[in-house]
Amino acid sequence: MQKETKILIGKIILGTIATAGILTVAAVAPNSLKAIDLFYPKEKRKYHRGSYVQTAVIKLKDRGFIKFEKRDGKSFVRLTEKGQRELLKYQLQEAVIKKSKQWDKKWRVVIFDIKENARNLRRGLRQELVNLGFVRLQNSVWVHAYECEEVIIMLKSYFCLGKDVLYMTVEKIENDKWLKQEFDLI
Repeated sequence: MQKETKILIGKIILGTIATAGILTVAAVAPNSLKAIDLFYPKEKRKYHRGSYVQTAVIKLKDRGFIKFEKRDGKSFVRLTEKGQRELLKYQLQEAVIKKSKQWDKKWRVVIFDIKENARNLRRGLRQELVNLGFVRLQNSVWVHAYECEEVIIMLKSYFCLGKDVLYMTVEKIENDKWLKQEFDLI
């Protein structure tokens, strides 16, 4: 099975568990299978549905993304912290900042102060901002023209950067003509 398919199935299972919070083990496979059917028709799947999802669940457990618990004689599956971070990574890969039909004439500014000993973290955050369409105003100051607070909250959570990253909505940036050109607002 292709790598993209395996990642998608893992993402579906993690998302299903996250949505429910905690699921009985018996409920994991049927919900996951319904979602898999939407993306991969039977003729594209090489493995028996039930056994493949069970294998995928076990691999997620082996990688530390989920854990099994027993309560009142029933088995449950829950996302671990590592699993939550993996799901957040998938969500960030799919995140987009939507352009509204009409610009509200406000800038979204992200500033951060990340210490030198965490330069890889800083580099990763900058790369994600570029991927999301932000424009660099200064090394640690990035600007976007459209509402994106939820995406920034996800970024802060993924990189574990609470108060080191600030999100602002501002009405004016001095000499912003070049920014308006960057975002095709002129």
